[in-house]
Amino acid sequence: MKHYSKKIEERIDNPKHFGEITKEEAKQLGCRLIVADFESNGSDALRVYFAITKDKTVFSAKFKSFATGLIVALDDMMIELCIGKSIEKVANLFKTDVEFALRDEPQTPALGIEELHNGFLNFVILKKVALKLETRDMKDFNDDYVVCECARVSLGTIKDAIKNFDLATIEDIGNITKAGIFCKSCQKEGGLEEKELYLSDILEQTRKEIDEQRQQEPSYLNSSFEDMTKSQKIELIEDVLDDDVRPMLIMDGGNMEILDIVESPPHHDLYIRYLGACSGCSAGSMGTLYAIESILQSKVNENIRVLPI
Repeated sequence: MKHYSKKIEERIDNPKHFGEITKEEAKQLGCRLIVADFESNGSDALRVYFAITKDKTVFSAKFKSFATGLIVALDDMMIELCIGKSIEKVANLFKTDVEFALRDEPQTPALGIEELHNGFLNFVILKKVALKLETRDMKDFNDDYVVCECARVSLGTIKDAIKNFDLATIEDIGNITKAGIFCKSCQKEGGLEEKELYLSDILEQTRKEIDEQRQQEPSYLNSSFEDMTKSQKIELIEDVLDDDVRPMLIMDGGNMEILDIVESPPHHDLYIRYLGACSGCSAGSMGTLYAIESILQSKVNENIRVLPI
């Protein structure tokens, strides 16, 4: 039977800082909300909420966790020790500070030192909070947040302009939205007035979103079928088959695969093989084949011929 201090036992049953802080609540406090997560396994999953003032002091903090027992008590005291401290001091807290704060008597450990270090793995989350604070993440701000006070231009307007007009520079943003063309304080750090979020941050993060989205898009987009490479043609055909053909084949216990596409001008000969129940079905060479070919001719190219092998 393990023996813990009374303070630990109390926090196991009644943690004082369990809960969350919303963006709206942080805004009402005049703070920036930082949310950080840690997960090493299911029992260690932890999310912390820090409302941080402009001078980088933790005004309020909460946590949520799937853990139970000792870990909850340690998390609860960890959060309590952060409140009222600068983010620099928070990042320099130690596990032993938490253990000492949970002692009933200064000379009597609250729990074994080995158990503290082996069980309290998520303490690194405090470093993550400090790092996130240094990063001006536009996701921490609402779209109606005014970035440029001179021209009264909001975050949402700037993000939309970057995406809709494919803007690549701060000057481009100014030409379209008028943001940053007057006092220039909102362009980047080091201007006449300190800002919570700068155009340089928004541009960098929005361009990253655009690049990630483009990487997820099929490579055949914005190309005519005739101009596509063989792999792009097959990729497009596979997508159409997945949407319009394979579901009905799978319902009947079958499927199909593409073997090759061969150019036989003016035709594009698509060689396929039926799988499962389709491979022995007489409909495969008649009705089903006609349906597949009709769909591909309608949605991909009118000169596609489907040839089963």
